[in-house]
Amino acid sequence: MKFSLTRDTLLTALQNIIGAVERRQTMPILGFILINCDEKRITFTATDLEVELQSAQEIMAAERGMSTLPARKLFDICKALPEGADISLSVEGERAMVVSGRSRFTLTTFPASDFPLFEDVPVNREIDISERELKRLIDRTAFAMANQDVRYYLNGLLLEATATHLRAVATDGHRLSLAEFSSEFDLSETLQVIVPRKGVMELARLLESTDGLVRLGFGSSHLRIKLPRVRFTTKLIDGRFPDYGRVIPENGDKIVKVGRENLRQALQRASILSNEKYRG
Repeated sequence: MKFSLTRDTLLTALQNIIGAVERRQTMPILGFILINCDEKRITFTATDLEVELQSAQEIMAAERGMSTLPARKLFDICKALPEGADISLSVEGERAMVVSGRSRFTLTTFPASDFPLFEDVPVNREIDISERELKRLIDRTAFAMANQDVRYYLNGLLLEATATHLRAVATDGHRLSLAEFSSEFDLSETLQVIVPRKGVMELARLLESTDGLVRLGFGSSHLRIKLPRVRFTTKLIDGRFPDYGRVIPENGDKIVKVGRENLRQALQRASILSNEKYRG
């Protein structure tokens, strides 16, 4: 395998997937990324067995091949090189050579066959939504997710899709957040999946406020989202999310209207004397 890319192109591809590489992993191969190269396209894949991220780049010419490289080492090398530098990477046997200008790095590789992939994830239903709206749903709800709660189904975010809306809900048992996007989806039944906390945080990092469409693929045990720059796949939490509708007050007769900024500043001042983790 052999290919050449600019430093900025390779760094962007690695930045898109590096979040799936755990610094402390139980399997050495999980500290590596899989590189799959053909004549016109190169694909980078990283996984922690819960989340898989895949980023692809078009290239002019390359020698076909597949191999794994240490993710953090390659990422640090790219960051250390000057902007606009050209990078040539070649793999022979168990060694990879990274060359840029007068800099040369030799890295150890693992067999590509050892890399765990989410192959052939079955997708039962698919819907399209703008990247901006999906980001808004996650940003407005993710903060309420539980963290390492024994009620494992709270350590994630509920995505609920119907023919008329996509809804995101999160709760830690003390507070609950809900955000909704109304649209027409080609669905005949309600879909509910619980995305684990790690997947939610990684997805929030990848999403941008653009009007481009992203595709959500719902499977029985996985959620796959195709973004403009990366393909995101995560395992789902196998559990039943609480009936959140029962705890949301309805028909309240006490309604107060207040300026948003005035209320925010008052809460900030009052929270100074709170010693809780989330400051009340």
